[in-house]
Amino acid sequence: MKAITYQPTSDQFQLSEIPEPTASENQALIKVIACGLNPVDTKIPNWQHLVENMDNHFVVGLDVVGEIVDISTLSTPWQVGDKVLFHGNMFDPNGALAEYCLQDHRTLTRLPNISDDFAASTPCAGWTAWRALVDKLRVQTKRSLLIAGGSGGVGGFAIQLARYFGVKTIIATCSEKNADYVKQLGATHIIDYQNQDVVAEVMAITANQGVDIALDCVGAQSELYCANSLKFDGEMVELVETADLNRYLQAKARGVTVHQLSLGAGYNHGSAGRDSIRRAGESFNKLLEQGDITPPKITTLPLKEAASALMEIRNQRTVGKIVVDVLGQGRTSC
Repeated sequence: MKAITYQPTSDQFQLSEIPEPTASENQALIKVIACGLNPVDTKIPNWQHLVENMDNHFVVGLDVVGEIVDISTLSTPWQVGDKVLFHGNMFDPNGALAEYCLQDHRTLTRLPNISDDFAASTPCAGWTAWRALVDKLRVQTKRSLLIAGGSGGVGGFAIQLARYFGVKTIIATCSEKNADYVKQLGATHIIDYQNQDVVAEVMAITANQGVDIALDCVGAQSELYCANSLKFDGEMVELVETADLNRYLQAKARGVTVHQLSLGAGYNHGSAGRDSIRRAGESFNKLLEQGDITPPKITTLPLKEAASALMEIRNQRTVGKIVVDVLGQGRTSC
């Protein structure tokens, strides 16, 4: 079959011919229809040491629309022919930038009634946003929120989730050029992090109280201004860094709580971890079908162009979401 493989010795992605994988215990063989690309796919040099015996047949690709063509167990509600949407395990060598891939059937969700490219653009970013805001921060009970990185994938979906759950004050940071887009998503206030003091602006917006909750999608200095913008007993989710409360402004005295989150880490924690991924997907899928979530700008490419697209993402030269049409219907933009 055709697949995009990673070459660890040269740090390159390439279109290759490799054997079709075979489903083993708890796995489904999936015919891939579409695969959304994510920054984590491109940053494989940062985590390849965690994959034992990685070779030149390692296939990346995590966000998948596909059809079950074989399944290894009878103790499952899934059947051959079912259309599914899932977020894969980044350490599995049988990723989804290929004509066929393998996936644990216990983490599959039913494909929502939306376009394939929209669906494939959602799992990593959308399900992470759900886990952060709903599972960790209980956004439905909060009145104010700061999101660092409002124009990114997770941040954009997080703004929409906050709007859906009725958060009154949704503050997002972004560059000036992305301000209109972030406002359209539902942010009530925009802070230009390049030219404004984020903490001072948050305090001005919140009458010097700070926000109830914060979500850092960027890392580095963003972690600090999210933490320092919290009100007393405020909470935040840190998606990028390993949080260091000693760097925050009076973290203990202010009662700051920090949650760490990595969506795919659930694969390493048994049924509870797998269920956390699947439940987030099922919940987010409902909002997609209801029309409560707006798609990002999506560019669709054929499989043969995926290798170069991955490097463009690594070099931060892309806008919106890139989805690979593995069935080969061509390039589109919407």
